[in-house]
Amino acid sequence: MQDPNQDTEWNDILRKKGILPPKENVEEQERAKEEEQFSILQKSLVKTYEDMTLEELEENEDEFNEEDERAIEMYRQQRLAEMKAAQMKNKFGEVLEISGKDYVQEVTKAGKGIWVVLHLYKQGIPLCALINQHMSGLAKKFRDVKFIKAISTTCIPNYPDKNLPTIFVYLEGDIKAQFIGPLVFGGMNLTRDELEWKISESGAIKTDLEENPRKQIQDQLMSSIRACVPARGESDSEDD
Repeated sequence: MQDPNQDTEWNDILRKKGILPPKENVEEQERAKEEEQFSILQKSLVKTYEDMTLEELEENEDEFNEEDERAIEMYRQQRLAEMKAAQMKNKFGEVLEISGKDYVQEVTKAGKGIWVVLHLYKQGIPLCALINQHMSGLAKKFRDVKFIKAISTTCIPNYPDKNLPTIFVYLEGDIKAQFIGPLVFGGMNLTRDELEWKISESGAIKTDLEENPRKQIQDQLMSSIRACVPARGESDSEDD
């Protein structure tokens, strides 16, 4: 079949008869079709930039028009902010050992919005060792919080052993909470969840625990005590 877009006498006759559209209209239709295809291509580029890495955006920046570039710049800033936030969330992840000379740098100058949990301890005190163990787990769970430990007398000269373990919670160099001495922690029965709840009450960490684990133990203990103590009526009847 002959191409209706070709410049032939027969096509000219058909155009004169109105069977084929005028040549100018054909050219306009072709031009409109090309513009439509180009527009679709541009839109596809704008769509796909969201799937590109920052490096790929740099490589393909010459292919985008001015409107695309504005959208891409906003997207680039958003991606950078997301990456920065992700880095902050995974900034720490382990317990850092410090001494007195590191205190200002690691605590006072920790940074804007950085929570610091400092455990003062001494070797040979079992509860201190238990808390160090629990803090290692919490540091892995809450990677945006700086967990640090220090032998007590290296940070505070002559700090009394009776006050150990001690935990100080800081935000931007200011003390927000302090837990001093073994009684505060409940002795060697302290669980990691209990320590997590205690630190969360200062605001340093956002726990996923729904209630104080210590309260559950206390409720169970009270239930056991009530079960063992006879009711007043039973006691009176036995006396009769």
